[in-house]
Amino acid sequence: MLARTALLLSVLLTALPAWAAKIDLDYRVKFLPAEDLAEVSLTLEKGEAVQLLDFDLHGRDAYSDFQADGQWTLEDGRGKWLPGKGKTSLRYRVRISNQRSSGRYDARMTEDWLLMRGDDLVPPARASLRPGVELVSRLQFELPAGWKSVETGWTRIGPQRFRVDNPSRNFDRPTGWLIAGKLGTRRERLGLTEVTVAAPLNEGMRRMDVLTLLTFVWPQVQQLFQRDPAKLLIVGAGEPMWRGGLSGPNSLFMHADRPLVSENGTSALLHEMVHVIARVTDHDNSDWISEGLAEYYAIELLRRAGGMSEDRYQQVRKHLTEWSKEVKSLRGERSSGPVTARAVLLLQELDGEIRKRSNEQRSLDDVLRGLMRLETASTQEFIDISENVMGGRSKVLDTRLLR
Repeated sequence: MLARTALLLSVLLTALPAWAAKIDLDYRVKFLPAEDLAEVSLTLEKGEAVQLLDFDLHGRDAYSDFQADGQWTLEDGRGKWLPGKGKTSLRYRVRISNQRSSGRYDARMTEDWLLMRGDDLVPPARASLRPGVELVSRLQFELPAGWKSVETGWTRIGPQRFRVDNPSRNFDRPTGWLIAGKLGTRRERLGLTEVTVAAPLNEGMRRMDVLTLLTFVWPQVQQLFQRDPAKLLIVGAGEPMWRGGLSGPNSLFMHADRPLVSENGTSALLHEMVHVIARVTDHDNSDWISEGLAEYYAIELLRRAGGMSEDRYQQVRKHLTEWSKEVKSLRGERSSGPVTARAVLLLQELDGEIRKRSNEQRSLDDVLRGLMRLETASTQEFIDISENVMGGRSKVLDTRLLR
């Protein structure tokens, strides 16, 4: 009986395809400051394990000089790579600096440093893998002479080397902010999260101020999200970078001149941090959900941590009310400042309604956690989750603002 079982197991294992395994995908990036370029290569351990990588090049001309082992075609803004067999590579160049119509940069490389989103190093792609194949992705940087370090939102596994792992995707690419060059860096472990604040030298970034504020609010962050990211990278620089905050996977950017807490009582730093950790996204003209929640909790986390008195909180509400008094609807693909302000007021009212209806047993926090489980949310789904949390119809959400 044992011999027969062993024979059957041997036959089954032999029948498995040779590519049913974890296959290494190694990214290598070399920065060329004098040319404002990066040389990028993707190397597959076994090219036959991947049937096709279909890249969306966004219609951008930032990518050039493609060279591939196997077959490479460019058509209608997409690049399609059919890898060769065995160890096989795709190589190309990427232009780094990107200047918006405002004249400010959201990606920039100087002779001393680079700041950009890794999303732009490797364009998004649809991956067709052989059955049973899992790509194990690693990212290695080659820095110019004199550049001291590089930071990403991913886990460091060696000198200038990182493990890129997104369980929700079968093609892991190095998304999120990255920074390299002559940097000043501060690190702290908050709960289970490694927090890194990095900026080029002499750019005016208040690294210790950022760490101090996050340390102050972190117990409230843990209680709210009940999710501890492995790493949070905060990068920043001064002029002529984008004057604001921009979030990304595991990371966020803050302009060095932005206050940690504004005069109106809100915090762009905490706003973007909520985006990073909650990862709530929306559709169906419902941008008010993600932007409203980020701004609501930017205020609320500071308040819960003891950084805002009740009088100050009421002053914040007064400012939001005045700023948003002309708003007639929250619906839209992108929320403006006044729309976001009105969304915060609605969420504050909803939190009060939930607490009252549940005898303080539930709150808007429960709605947020429900939304965090969704890939994306619409206004109707937000209403459904809220009414499920409170156990009945909501008077607050029965408003023309949401129609």
